[in-house]
Amino acid sequence: MPDPAVPPTPPVPLDALLARADLGLRRIAGPADPAVVVHWAHTSEMADPYPYLLGGELLLSAGVHVPDGAGAGYFDAYVSRIVAAGGAALGFGVAPVHDTVPGALVEACEMHGLPLVEVPPRTTFSAVARALWQLMAQARTAELRRVTEAQQSLATAAARPDPVPSVLQQLARRLGGRAVLYGPEGTRLAGAGPEPGEEVRTALAKLAEVVRPPSPGHLRTPSPEDPRPPSAGHTRASSPGHTRASSPGHRVGSGPDAPAGSPGDLHADLAARPSSASDTVAGVRLVAHALGNGEGFVLGTAAPQRDAGDHTIASVAAVLLSLLTGERHSGSGAGRSSALVRLLLGAAPAEVAPLLGGDRWRVVHGRPDGRAAPDPVTASALGAALGSSLVDVAGEVVRVLVPDGRAVERVPGWTLGVSAAAAPRDWPAADTQAARALARARATRAPLLRHGDRPTALTDLVPPTEADAHARALLAPIEQSPALVDTLRTWLSLHGSWDRTAVALDVHRNTVRQRIARCAALLDADLDDPDVRMELWFALRRT
Repeated sequence: MPDPAVPPTPPVPLDALLARADLGLRRIAGPADPAVVVHWAHTSEMADPYPYLLGGELLLSAGVHVPDGAGAGYFDAYVSRIVAAGGAALGFGVAPVHDTVPGALVEACEMHGLPLVEVPPRTTFSAVARALWQLMAQARTAELRRVTEAQQSLATAAARPDPVPSVLQQLARRLGGRAVLYGPEGTRLAGAGPEPGEEVRTALAKLAEVVRPPSPGHLRTPSPEDPRPPSAGHTRASSPGHTRASSPGHRVGSGPDAPAGSPGDLHADLAARPSSASDTVAGVRLVAHALGNGEGFVLGTAAPQRDAGDHTIASVAAVLLSLLTGERHSGSGAGRSSALVRLLLGAAPAEVAPLLGGDRWRVVHGRPDGRAAPDPVTASALGAALGSSLVDVAGEVVRVLVPDGRAVERVPGWTLGVSAAAAPRDWPAADTQAARALARARATRAPLLRHGDRPTALTDLVPPTEADAHARALLAPIEQSPALVDTLRTWLSLHGSWDRTAVALDVHRNTVRQRIARCAALLDADLDDPDVRMELWFALRRT
């Protein structure tokens, strides 16, 4: 059957039309297949309706064209032409021409597998057409509502601390299947939804290769044994299904004089790659979307059925994932690259800082509220929320360099510690400030804590050299144990709270007690004495 020229409204299942009690329609021949859908209704009394059909119609006829004494041969030819034109079903009106549906017509429809619907005398063909359009309008409204709700849920998911897994989870739920993000090398980076069988997983991974754009280093000189991917409009076969691919545009920069591996060759290869491809394997609908960042990321979906609006919903997810995984190429990006090169070649941080766009910066340490460790994409999302692309993932903590002039506010789903503004030479100290602020924020369950500037304090009246010497002498018994120093500092900053110190250090409260007892023994000091605590806090602030 040829593909029908589908109108912008969604099709209606034939069963939905038959369920309308006001019409009184009755299927009397043909398959009772719930998958049969109707795209429109058309009335014709032509003996050969083939030239007037586009495909997908419910053809309505009162049998005016049927000659007297018509036998099985006439009805066989009539039904075969409807099937050849792609008609979805035949509705035969009883009265005024025929009192009943001809038996030979029933037999012909049964033989050719064409659903035959009896239209009772009280139902006009215009009423059938009107009911069909009403059902189409209802289906269109439901589709728009579903797409709108999906867009909102996907946008909300993209704003979460773990945007990529959240978007994939929402997409899988909306499609009722599986959603997978593949990396530039074909690695499965993240997935959500029920895991399909091995056959479907393998087919989806292969389908992703159809749309993945090649990197310049992967280009090869084409040969008869190594042809390019199919271009726009072509169908590429894959076993056991068929892959349908759509191309994003025209070829550019290619020709007989363009050398293999040149930019023109790359552009031609990119243009030849389709932006999306689909397949059906083991009854599961597979679709792959190349993300628009050109980095080689691919979104793959596997759903047991295809519903109206699925393509639009998946396209929205692909756009969001493109933004989340894409690298921003700009003048500032070139400056960051230049700064990195200079640092690697031995330049001091103070020399390369102007290339980053500012003289003073704040260090922000962030940790997601959930148990999952942040991945690079999640870290980039935090950087985007803070307005900076200078992001580093250090275990369970994300570090971000933020220009001093940019306000650092709370980010939902994250606990943040913020340093004081610092010049490049003081960035290591600012990093320590941010780490301590984050530890206190987690211990006090505050979403954000800053290492704020304060007025001149009593400690500022002591000459720095003398203060440093006093601190080293006081802490000498424990200076060889960083764990003891860090535990004492955190415990004092949290006013001697065992539980909050344990949370801040990610250790058991008994471990905190043991370490503090060890500090008291080595320092030979009563840590319950506020004067002793003040002296130790003064010393710890100098280290």
